[in-house]
Amino acid sequence: MITEINFDGIIGPSHNYAGMSPGNIASTSNAGKVSQPRAAALQGIEKMSANLRLGLTQGFFMPLARPNESWLAGLATGMTDAEPHIQAAAFSASAMWAANAATVSPAPDTADGRCHLSASNLLTMPHRSHEWTGTLAQLKLAFADEAHFAVHSPVPQPFGDEGAANHMRLCTEHGAPGLEIFVYGKSGGPFPARQHIEASKAVARAHRLDPNRVLFVQQAEAAIAAGAFHNDVVAVANERVLFTHEQAFEEPETTYSAIREKMPEAEILVVPADRVSLADAIQSYLFNAQLVTLPDGGGMALILPTEAHDNARVWGWLQEMVAGNGPIRKLIPVDVRQSMANGGGPACLRLRVACEPAAVDPRFVADEEKLDAIADVVTVHWPERIAPDRIGDPDLIAQVKAARGALLDTCGLSQLS
Repeated sequence: MITEINFDGIIGPSHNYAGMSPGNIASTSNAGKVSQPRAAALQGIEKMSANLRLGLTQGFFMPLARPNESWLAGLATGMTDAEPHIQAAAFSASAMWAANAATVSPAPDTADGRCHLSASNLLTMPHRSHEWTGTLAQLKLAFADEAHFAVHSPVPQPFGDEGAANHMRLCTEHGAPGLEIFVYGKSGGPFPARQHIEASKAVARAHRLDPNRVLFVQQAEAAIAAGAFHNDVVAVANERVLFTHEQAFEEPETTYSAIREKMPEAEILVVPADRVSLADAIQSYLFNAQLVTLPDGGGMALILPTEAHDNARVWGWLQEMVAGNGPIRKLIPVDVRQSMANGGGPACLRLRVACEPAAVDPRFVADEEKLDAIADVVTVHWPERIAPDRIGDPDLIAQVKAARGALLDTCGLSQLS
């Protein structure tokens, strides 16, 4: 039976605030602050545990090797000699945001009846552009069953692809054929538009999708300029529901009409800008929530960052929404403040894969016992604090490497070392 699994990126021991992501307001605003990798990882683990308690199926991905010494070697340098911005890029823990790991098309949507995953190239940002090699290796291991999965290499340069953060799927249920919506950017004022339409088209072709059940939609230039560097900062979909800000898309009414034409069952829930501004949506990460279907007829829930609860205008609108007769019935705030301070909310931390759970390598599927064991490793081995001026410190680098090695050993995944 096809089930949606949320694979969260375990926040790595090199988590720091170097502010390397132009267009990501939280990241650049917090540049230079002291991070707390241990607290960050434990917050992410608790979010996964809470999802298990809700009855959801949960998976995880390992942090990537940091610093990325092979990338540094390709630049003819190493951590000792590299300039500070290159050191920071090699040390980045940004692979924790698994929504950017890949784009996923479940088996009911594809011509060969397999779930397709395309690793993202993330080439717009130097600190993320070298993630794909480690990500691809992990995807090939977790989804190695070729009877059920097809794992693709990234789209080649120069077409930037940022993965599921710019991709949505509407369907009557996760196991039914869906409408896949690829959201691309053209311009973002002072900030780069990270998703190229040619990358989106290439992924759709690689996944062998029915062109009649695909839409390519432009993200609003105003949204990118305001700091919505990915579509998932202003819109999220689950089964038949699209939950979106009024200013998410460049041509919203055309987008809604196209969705309704291809999927009449779709329910489009628009948050008006005169109630929740783009600035409030981006500050609170209202839309960077996990919109999930609760088991046993519990309806849909929004798993939101506590920042959404703390914003009176956002929380007021949300309470009015759930008091109505709409599809979203429950609001669940979670504390992921360490991730939020670097520009990633609950939805950034997870990659949604609708598939048969038994086909996934069980080492990547979570239960409470595994998450407790992971939390124990984090508590013992993760650095408590990292100031940006310590990124090149040999002692810190040795601790980060040892911490990841301990986690890989605990999870039986030492082959990823």
